[in-house]
Amino acid sequence: MSGDSRLEYVARMHRVLDHVDRHLDEPLELDALAAVANFSSFHFHRLFSAWMGETLGEYIRRRRLEVAAQRLIGQPRLPVLQVALSVGFGSTEAFARAFKARFGNTPTTWRQMQLSNRDQSNRKADQARALPSVDDGIVTTHSLEANMKVKMVDREPTTVAYLRHVGPYGKSVSDFWMQKVDPWMETNGLYGRERYGISHDDPGITAPEKLRYDAAVEVPPDFVGAGEHQKTVIPGGKYAVMNFKGTDKEVGDAWVSMLRVWLPGSGMQLDSRPFFEHYPKEAGYDSKTGAFECEICIPVAPLR
Repeated sequence: MSGDSRLEYVARMHRVLDHVDRHLDEPLELDALAAVANFSSFHFHRLFSAWMGETLGEYIRRRRLEVAAQRLIGQPRLPVLQVALSVGFGSTEAFARAFKARFGNTPTTWRQMQLSNRDQSNRKADQARALPSVDDGIVTTHSLEANMKVKMVDREPTTVAYLRHVGPYGKSVSDFWMQKVDPWMETNGLYGRERYGISHDDPGITAPEKLRYDAAVEVPPDFVGAGEHQKTVIPGGKYAVMNFKGTDKEVGDAWVSMLRVWLPGSGMQLDSRPFFEHYPKEAGYDSKTGAFECEICIPVAPLR
C-alpha cells in the first residue's frame, strides 16, 4: 500500500470513529457507517475488523458502555434510564445486562462504588491539605483540588493537523510528542503555533492499549503538509477550562479532579465533543523537571 493510499485509509477510518462517538444516541447501521468511510458495505465490515482488531458491532458496544460509565460518574443525579438512552440503548434492562457483562456490576451498583471511592479520596485529600505540598513550583494533586479554579469559555471551531497515538497515556504520550510529533512539526514549520492534546477515551474506563490521543497543531484550513498526519476541526462551543502546571504523572489526576470532583457539582454535563489539553503559544515547559503548562478543556452544556 502506497503512503498516499495508507493515509486515505487512515482518514476514512478516523471519520468513522469520530462519527460513532458523536452519534452514540442514534442507530449506527453498517450501511450508514460504510458511507461515512466511502467504502462499499460489502467490504467495510471486514476492513474495519482488520484495522481495529474488533468488529464494528463490538467497537460500537464498547464505546456506548464506556461513555455511559463516564456519564454515570460525571452526572451522579442523572437517572440510569437517561444514561442508557443517551448512548443508544432502548431500555434500562438491555443496558443493565450489557453493562454488567462489561464492568461486572449493574450500572447502579457500579456508580455507587465509584462515588464511594471518590468520596474516600476527597476525605484523604482534605486531610492532606493541612500540609500543602509544592515542589519546585509544581502543584501536587491535593493542592490542585483545593485551589481548583474553573472558568467557562466559548471557543471558536479550530482546524488542526494531528498525529494519533494509541496506547497508555502518561509518559508514552510525552515520548510521542518528543520523538515523533516534534520532528514532524519542524519539518512542516509549525513551531510557534497553538497545540492541542485531544483525549478520546477515559483511562479509568477504557483498556490502556485502546486509548486514543491526538497530538495536534493549529493550521489553516487549506494546510497540506508532509508526513502521515490527518486534519480535523475541534468543535467550537462552551468548555470548562482549568489551568494546569505539572508533569505527565500528575496531569491524569487533574483530569480526574475535573471530571469526578468539579463536574458533578457544577450544574453542567458533558456532551459528545472531545476533551483536550490546550497549549497556548506562551505555555511553559521545564526540561529539567518535565513540568509543563496547559489548559484542561472539557466540553459542557447545561444540566437538564
